[in-house]
Amino acid sequence: MSSTLQSDLLPPSLMARLERLELVSRKIFRGRMKGERRSPRRGQSVEFADFRNYVAGDDLRFIDWNTYARLDRLFLKLFLEEEDLHFYALLDASASMTFGDPSKLQYAKQLAAALGFVGLTRSDRVKIETIGQPAHHPSPVLRGRRSMWRLLERIDGIAGNETATLDQGVRNFCLRNSGRGICVFISDLLDKNGYESALRRLVAQRMDVFVIHLMSKEELDPTLTGDLQLVDSEDDDVAEVTISAPLLKRYHETLNAFVGSAREFCNRRGVSYMLVNNEVPVEQLITEYLVKRGLVR
Repeated sequence: MSSTLQSDLLPPSLMARLERLELVSRKIFRGRMKGERRSPRRGQSVEFADFRNYVAGDDLRFIDWNTYARLDRLFLKLFLEEEDLHFYALLDASASMTFGDPSKLQYAKQLAAALGFVGLTRSDRVKIETIGQPAHHPSPVLRGRRSMWRLLERIDGIAGNETATLDQGVRNFCLRNSGRGICVFISDLLDKNGYESALRRLVAQRMDVFVIHLMSKEELDPTLTGDLQLVDSEDDDVAEVTISAPLLKRYHETLNAFVGSAREFCNRRGVSYMLVNNEVPVEQLITEYLVKRGLVR
């Protein structure tokens, strides 16, 4: 793994900030392995949490004999359990994501690398997946700092040439991943078939879903003028238009309606939604905006 790749996706200055963070779920999930995060569930770790009355069948090793000597009653000591978290970064790697400077896809890859690194440093179970992956070809589960290079290699290999619809891609993602956890879906939501059915599938998976609606500065505030031929990067559809002030006004109205509809759709289903401009530094997005949204702390 070259140092250039690491610098492109995870500059040292960003890694230094990320090491102090952890991913946070708004839901409680049962991990498969011991991790580094505190669970509300009672377990058998070394940190004391509470007492409860002893009942027949409880493990005698956890009886507090000092309390028994004072009160002549049996109490069981309870401890906080540490567990791992499942973190999924699901990237839209369709042709439309290659637009912008930096491209939306490059921005999505940097964000996925940063959030994945946060998960690895806390021993969470991290998977980087894309919409275009076949249903039966899951990405490897990564865990621990030693997996950082595999994380970067996986992300670096993502190209913006996938053709699956959002609904098809999310359906395959759900077939590959039945586990609970956090899913950060990074997409421009541009699909002629719509994004609604795809998001419904994620909600039905009972994951803690965050939608990063990624758009370029040029899409949010186009500066085009004159007579143009516009070509759809997804299916090569062609439209000839004359850019005028009234047309730009209608464009902004349509864009605002699209964004507002996506935000409302997510909010009504308990999905955290955020519109992100590709000019916002990834470090600022994570350490400020995503901290406020509760994804990291």
